[in-house]
Amino acid sequence: MDETGSTNGAASTATAPSTVRRLDSPEAGELVGLAAVFEDLQYVLRCCEHLVTALNSPETGPVRVDTDTALVEALWTGALIGYVRCFSGRTEILAEKDLDDLGLDGDVGDFHAMVKKLRDHYASRHVNPRESFTIGAAQSNDGKPTGIAVISTPRPIVDDTTVRLLGRVAYALSGLIDARMQETQNRVLGEAGKLTPMELSRLPVVHLSDDGT
Repeated sequence: MDETGSTNGAASTATAPSTVRRLDSPEAGELVGLAAVFEDLQYVLRCCEHLVTALNSPETGPVRVDTDTALVEALWTGALIGYVRCFSGRTEILAEKDLDDLGLDGDVGDFHAMVKKLRDHYASRHVNPRESFTIGAAQSNDGKPTGIAVISTPRPIVDDTTVRLLGRVAYALSGLIDARMQETQNRVLGEAGKLTPMELSRLPVVHLSDDGT
């Protein structure tokens, strides 16, 4: 499935359809869930690609670029949220046991558990994920307090190795979901093929964008 929302694979046709009718069968609902997870995984991959660039900008030379920590945090937070959402218990599209089918080196299960904890940390509604704070009293030579110091300690930003590993896992999961989408598309097309032209014409019309996608 491409990112414009058009169909491909077994369900594609040589020419663009004149009318698209909405299908509400269980099989169509399953395909909706798969498509949503696939798009989330593609989003995670895009975030990881941008992060690799942001984290590896040159530190010296005529084209030196300072790492934008705000950009890094935004991309990393988005990647974490998108990845963990793919394993939502409500949709039941991906489960942790699916990680065993990816054939990746290392303990992907432990990495997955770490990513979930990081998601909770970066998406916290109560705790600042960027810095920790300490309050101190400034003391003069005679021992008396002269003021209050608010000291912030930045937490380390994500490293390139972690970003690349998340990208590898998201890429492998994308392949897994894509294969399931192709299989489900075939079943949905088979169900649609059982409808008569009259039955199909009674279904709600899905309005496509002006560019034909």
